[in-house]
Amino acid sequence: MARPRQFDEQETVIRATDLFWRRGYNATSVRDLGAELQLTPSSLYRTFTDKHTLFLRALDHYRATDSAQAEQRLDAAGRPVRRVLRDWMLWLVSCPSDGEPGRGCFVVNTATELGTTDTQVRQRTEAAFEVTRQALRSLLREGRDNGELPTDLDLDAAVELLFTTVLGLRVRERAGHDPERLATAIDAVIQTLGPTR
Repeated sequence: MARPRQFDEQETVIRATDLFWRRGYNATSVRDLGAELQLTPSSLYRTFTDKHTLFLRALDHYRATDSAQAEQRLDAAGRPVRRVLRDWMLWLVSCPSDGEPGRGCFVVNTATELGTTDTQVRQRTEAAFEVTRQALRSLLREGRDNGELPTDLDLDAAVELLFTTVLGLRVRERAGHDPERLATAIDAVIQTLGPTR
């Protein structure tokens, strides 16, 4: 009879997510994982097969959590869409990473580290990016439909501009840039959506 596992698998994934987020994939060794998670290499391999599989599990966990937060924060729920957009973008650069500045976004960090060399990672990062694009599109469409934004607003172009800005903001947040300067960039990009009603 097989012995039961002596650890909570989901809790292990959560803790691994934190480590990979802080250090990146390549800088995190199996030994690092074992020390952080207090597991032997054999336990890690028996449960997760290898480091890469555990990393994919960690990335999936982060995506599910991050996507839920983004969708919630981009839900206008009767608020002006520009205010919703500005509040969300400011939140992105105001250290939402459990109080640790300079961590950036795990998905963006991963895309820049592995996105062009690892097909499985690229599929996941692109899926996460598409969730953000769709949430932005839904918010902008609502603003256009209710008259807050110009009726001739090019949704495709606006979504791509905002999405590209968001990626840049996440990189700059990780680099420790002044939040006030990032807020200036946020206000400038929101102005490109056209005059307020």
